[in-house]
Amino acid sequence: MIAVTAATGHLGRLTVAGLLDAGVEPGQIVAVVRSPEKAADLAERGVQVRFGDYDDPQSLGTALAGAGKLLLISGSDVGRRVQQHSAVVDAARQAGVSHIVYTSVLRPEQSPVTEHLGSEAAIVASGLPHTLLRNGWYTENYTSAITQAADSGMIIGSAGAGRVSSATRADYAAAAVAVLTGQGHQGRTYDLAGDVAWTYADLAAAAAGVLGRDVAYQDLSPEAHKAALTGAGLPAPVADFVVSADQAIAQGLLEDHSGDLARLIGRPTTPLADGLASDLKTS
Repeated sequence: MIAVTAATGHLGRLTVAGLLDAGVEPGQIVAVVRSPEKAADLAERGVQVRFGDYDDPQSLGTALAGAGKLLLISGSDVGRRVQQHSAVVDAARQAGVSHIVYTSVLRPEQSPVTEHLGSEAAIVASGLPHTLLRNGWYTENYTSAITQAADSGMIIGSAGAGRVSSATRADYAAAAVAVLTGQGHQGRTYDLAGDVAWTYADLAAAAAGVLGRDVAYQDLSPEAHKAALTGAGLPAPVADFVVSADQAIAQGLLEDHSGDLARLIGRPTTPLADGLASDLKTS
């Protein structure tokens, strides 16, 4: 069986759907979720829905019973990820899971999201066969900026001329499906990113095409960027994260040309404008 944690999240749902589309029998898929009622549609399709909470080790052991492969989708609780992920890894070892696939982040040793490096270390230390999927930036991260640009005609940031090799959640989910259903991935680390690296000026041009109006990019200093974000009502910690992400972009940390993602999914990654247009239709 293949278990997928956080299966009602964006990436989890896409991965479960991808497994079904790949021909995996529904009963051989375990959707590990904190709120089973949110996975009623998956249960209706025959997927095993089991309660599992990263903060409840006992529930994790029960949720992973009988699973051979596990996709551990990283949690969102900043400051608690290593502890939570380690609990999943311990439960996986005790349940006899034979292969862990973990959604990490591109260049974790340099990323502002430092907890991924600790989570990777916990997986390696477990001794379990594993695959690390170092996901780059999601194209969908910019949907809100495009929505705002529809009114203002402006995208702000502090990334300078830095480039982002983004891809869509569907692209990253397809890579996870390829690893979970394929052979020869144990012990591998994949740097996953979109085929084309773009600047925020390119983002503005793509937004203009999607929105059908002029959109410009205004590059700010980090200080001015934070002030603009907090002035618009964003909490200071969130503003700090956004600014730190833009500084990572300015330093080239979210640009990648490995080609791993396209090779895994067997097709080009989704172009920026297409990804933005698709997410705007569904958001």
